[in-house]
Formats: sequence, structure tokens, C-alpha cells
Amino acid sequence: MKITKVDILHAHKVSLFGDRPVLCRIYTDEGIYGDGEAALGFGNISEAACGMIREMAPLIIGMNPMEHEVIWKKLYSTIFWARGGGPVVFGAISAIDIAIWDIKGKALNMPVYELLGGKCNDRLHAYASQLQNGYGSDRGPGKFPDEYARYTALAMEDGFDAVKLNFMVYDSLGRRRPVNDQTFSFGNAHLKLVKDRVAAVRKQLGPDGDIILENHCISDVQSAIQMGNAVKEYGIMYYEEPVTPRADLLRAVYEGCGIPVASGERIFSRGQYKEHFEKQSIQVIQPDLGTSGGFTEVKKICDMAELYEVGVQIHVCGSPLIASASIQLEAAIPSFTIHEYNVNTNTEGFIALTKYNPVPVRSYLEIPDLPGIGNEISEKAFTVSDVYTVE
Repeated sequence: MKITKVDILHAHKVSLFGDRPVLCRIYTDEGIYGDGEAALGFGNISEAACGMIREMAPLIIGMNPMEHEVIWKKLYSTIFWARGGGPVVFGAISAIDIAIWDIKGKALNMPVYELLGGKCNDRLHAYASQLQNGYGSDRGPGKFPDEYARYTALAMEDGFDAVKLNFMVYDSLGRRRPVNDQTFSFGNAHLKLVKDRVAAVRKQLGPDGDIILENHCISDVQSAIQMGNAVKEYGIMYYEEPVTPRADLLRAVYEGCGIPVASGERIFSRGQYKEHFEKQSIQVIQPDLGTSGGFTEVKKICDMAELYEVGVQIHVCGSPLIASASIQLEAAIPSFTIHEYNVNTNTEGFIALTKYNPVPVRSYLEIPDLPGIGNEISEKAFTVSDVYTVE
């Protein structure tokens, strides 16, 4: 089997946030194709991700897609900027790698989780992510504590018993706080606002539900510790990206407030995770399958995590395609913690890009047994994207 062609799709804007997912389809001389995604459709980087896949695609033409290690090594070794890891280069490698594993699964008529060693988890517990922006048709930045409670209630109506919110990013008027104002200087007024929001969510969720505290790296160490100590009485499952993902900083936050720390969406390789494991700075890792090197690299990262008894929650923030691929990986890892169901991407624009849209039922996801990653790019996606072909 040989790779004959690659289509790269840069979707038009699919959300109010301006997301432009970056997808690819790899074709073979046996009529089998596979689909992948670079999970960089947000954050002002999608043009670069699309361009990087276009740069890499000629390197794999004529190669055997069954040889995922050979292809991964060629991309990593040929691209000068790949060594050490980074979002653009590893995002492009990820998209290609996911599509190759999709081909392998289809060629062998097996779901990817079987190729990764089998189903360690029969179903996946999921949480509703990013509720500070609303839920379902009730969309908008959270301002008052009762709004955070209402968004949580809406998620609970759909069966979720675990939620994640960034309680810090919006001020009392729903305005996004400047990054340089997310430091120790925010004062007691903002601390109280955040604490009241967390208390409202806990009251709505009840004593048994799980709250994940999101921060998007927008605080310094001292303010992150201060915030963690202010809200830990409400039973926080873990504290996501409290600070810039440096091992010394994350460990300082963990030691300073005692809440388990999660991070990983800005950590891109085994080499970068190594220090975090050795210094025990992260209790739950969150590698993104679409930015950390695809199945080939992320499975190795997850194996390392198991050695250090660290939990794994794959970061999910893209189309249903990357969500489906993530489900396949999470099914196959013993150290799986919980699945991220990102409500920001549950919109018509995102859903239209793929054939299926995996949605948790009563807070759990079933594992599909379809060959490959269990999803594929829709025909419509080709009509609502800029498409670039490499042969």
C-alpha cells in the first residue's frame, strides 16, 4: 500500500470565537483513505498549522501508511524545527499520524483502540468543559454567580455530573480580564467574585459532582496559589493550567494549595513531559492528540504517565474528528481519568465537518467499534473549507 495524495482542509469560521479547524485526508493506491486533524483551529495559529501540513505532505507521498513509526521518524528528522517539539510542527505531524492510524484500522477492519492494545475502558466518564461561556443555546460570558449555576444546571439536565469552568477570566460585567491583570494585583474583590461563583456551582452540582478549576495559564504563581486556597473548600477535582507549564512553577502551585494540578495542552512531546514526571509537578496530564504528535507519540507519553502513576485526560478542543480519535486512545490506556467534552465545539459549524458527533449520554461515552478512528470528514467539509491538494 502506498500514499498517493493528501488533501488539506482549512475550514471557514465555524464559531463565534473564529475557530478554523485544520483537517487532512490521506489517500492510498488501494482506495483506502484516512482522516486527521491538527487541533490548532483556535488561538491565531490555524494558518501556520495548515501551511505546515502542506510543507510536510510531499514527504509522505509514496510511503507505506502501515509503517507509522517510519513515517513519524521521517517527518521528525526531516523538518529542521521538529526537534524538541512545538505546536505548529507537532500539530502537523499529529494530523498526518492520526490519518495514518485511521488507514491502518480501516485496512485491518479494526478500531484503533485494538491496534493500541485493546479496550482497557469499556466506556468513558466525561465532563462538560468551558461552561463559563454558557451551554447549548444559552451562550455568553458568565458574569454573576447565578449564571454559572444556570450553565451548570443545563449541563446536568443532559446528564453531566462533572463540569469545568474558568471562574477567573471574566470580570463582574462579563468582560475578559487583561492577561496582565490576572496576577496577584487582582485583589480581594475579584477573589470574592470567584469564590462566590465556585460556591454557586457547587451548590447546584451537589456534594457528589466534580468541579475542575480552569485557569488557562493566566495567573502568576502567587495568585494561582491564592485562588486555589480560596476555593479548595468546595472540593476541586483538579486545577488545570494554573500557571505557565514549567515544572518548577506547577509544583509550587501544587505544594502551595494542595489541589492536584493538571496541564499538558501546551506541552508537546515525551521530552517535554519527562521533567514534569521526574519532578512530580503534574498529577493529571492533558496531552492533545492533535498537537502532541498523534497516536504514535501520545501513546508513549501515556505509557510514561502510567509508570509515574499520573492520570491522563486527553485535551480535546477541535472538531468531532479529533474527539473521536481521542476516544479511541482513551479507551486503550489504563491511566485514563476522564474525557473532556468541550461545549465550545458543540456547534453547528463544528458538527457539520464530520460524519458523526460523539456526545456523552448520562455523562458517559460508549466506545465505537467502527474501523479506524470511528469518524471521518464529511462531504460538506470540503465545500466550507479552503482545500489544498498535494500529489
